[in-house]
Amino acid sequence: MLDIHAKRVYEPANPHDGFRVLVDRVWPRGMTKERVQADLWLKDVAPSTALRKWFGHDKSKWEVFKSRYFLELDAKPQIMKKLLDEAAKGRLTLLFSARDVEYNQAVALREYLLLQSGKRPR
Repeated sequence: MLDIHAKRVYEPANPHDGFRVLVDRVWPRGMTKERVQADLWLKDVAPSTALRKWFGHDKSKWEVFKSRYFLELDAKPQIMKKLLDEAAKGRLTLLFSARDVEYNQAVALREYLLLQSGKRPR
């Protein structure tokens, strides 16, 4: 069973976070590497700039955003394999800088990874 979480990068790092991956295309404003404490920065897993701008964290576009983002992720099997391999080793925490903790790419990516592993997201 995969243990994948999404967490705002501005929250303090915790030893229980496991493997921490920053999934934003742009480095979080005002953050140092020491504060982020990411084990990996995977900017290529972030949504395309066009998709991100189109979505604009508009909740009414969430389902369409996810389907378009999932298509982008389908085109990156090596990156998905890396994330799934890390998740298979222990907790994987996807770090994001968006203010909205419910409707952002890390939450969508978590759902995608769980679906790829055959597990239904909660």
